[in-house]
Amino acid sequence: MDRAIPLGVQRKRKMAKTGKYALITAAIAGVAVWLGMLLMTSVDRKSLLISAVDRGTIDVSVTATGKVVPAFEEIIISPISAQILEVFAHSGDTVDAGTPLLRLDLQSAQTDYSNALDEQEIRRQQLVQLTANIETQLSDRRMQIEVEEMKLGQLEAQLRNEQYLDSLGSGTKDRVRQAEVTLRTARLQLQQLRQQYQNEVRTKQADLKMQQLRNSIADKALTATRRTLDEANIRSPRKATLTYICSDLGSQIGAGTKVAVISDLTRFKIEAQIADSYSDRVAAGGSVQVKIGKERLHGTISTVTPPRQAGAITFTVAMDNPSHPKLRSGLKAEVFVITSTKDDVLRLRNGSYYTGAGNYTLFIQKDPHTLVPRAIRLGECNYDYVEVLSGLDEGDSVVISDMNKYKKAEKVKLSR
Repeated sequence: MDRAIPLGVQRKRKMAKTGKYALITAAIAGVAVWLGMLLMTSVDRKSLLISAVDRGTIDVSVTATGKVVPAFEEIIISPISAQILEVFAHSGDTVDAGTPLLRLDLQSAQTDYSNALDEQEIRRQQLVQLTANIETQLSDRRMQIEVEEMKLGQLEAQLRNEQYLDSLGSGTKDRVRQAEVTLRTARLQLQQLRQQYQNEVRTKQADLKMQQLRNSIADKALTATRRTLDEANIRSPRKATLTYICSDLGSQIGAGTKVAVISDLTRFKIEAQIADSYSDRVAAGGSVQVKIGKERLHGTISTVTPPRQAGAITFTVAMDNPSHPKLRSGLKAEVFVITSTKDDVLRLRNGSYYTGAGNYTLFIQKDPHTLVPRAIRLGECNYDYVEVLSGLDEGDSVVISDMNKYKKAEKVKLSR
């Protein structure tokens, strides 16, 4: 028969067993924590960009794309249709004012100009002849008037004589009436002749003026033709760099064809484009920051062009230093148009994470070895900073580099 175990001993054994289980449980928990630490997602601290939240000023801006172009550029066109006979310069050459660039075949144009000169001389002689004819015709008409005036004087004397004879009883009433009728008829004829003369003067003057006008128009056309011929000797209008030239010898080009481009490659501007939804924020005189590579330059909007394509407007930026060494024709640029200024706001360094005002989840540094995600709300931005509306406090350290592959992690361990 087994001997009964005293109650005290049973209690001691039970307590010992309970303690053993507790130690085992604690050990298991410790191992789990240790394994959790080992299995926690980690990232190399050196691969991250971490920015501290601070307070300061933000010059709010909208972003446009741009391209560096010469501040001055002139397109030279051919004024006539002609064949290229000779090319005197090459793209990249520095040319002075008056430097020949191309020689065109002007033989046909010069023949036409010579014919036009002959026609001009014919018109001048025709005008001289017309002027002489008009003067002769009007002179003849004046002579007729003078003759009729003399006849009228004679008829008036004849009437007075008949009246005098009638008063002496030597004449008759019929002769007096006949003389009066003849005088009235002569007066009407003279009046008609004078009116015809005035009409002829106006008509001849109009004819002469019309011919003079035709000659003037033809002379202007001839002058324009002479100027066109002069311009057809393609020369550089000023000192600049030749950035394009049509060098296809023997080719036939039409009037208005671009044959050369000269540019000032010592001074530059920016041609930029932005969505037309920002049209109310882009205006001449607005301040601009231009980013080329890592260089940041300043400028002012000089002109804004109405949309040439749906959804976009273009504008030109005059640079504060148009001769900056970082400015080279054809380089791409980011253009930040400053629209307003906000003072004493929470701000965070701008980065690739920012795509516009709204809600974000970014990782903050909880302690020296741990990153945790946090929901935040961001506002407007500029090239340097983004406005923090909620979710962060001054002094918080925030990862601003790409953490997209850790977006499902509840914690991220910082290694090194």
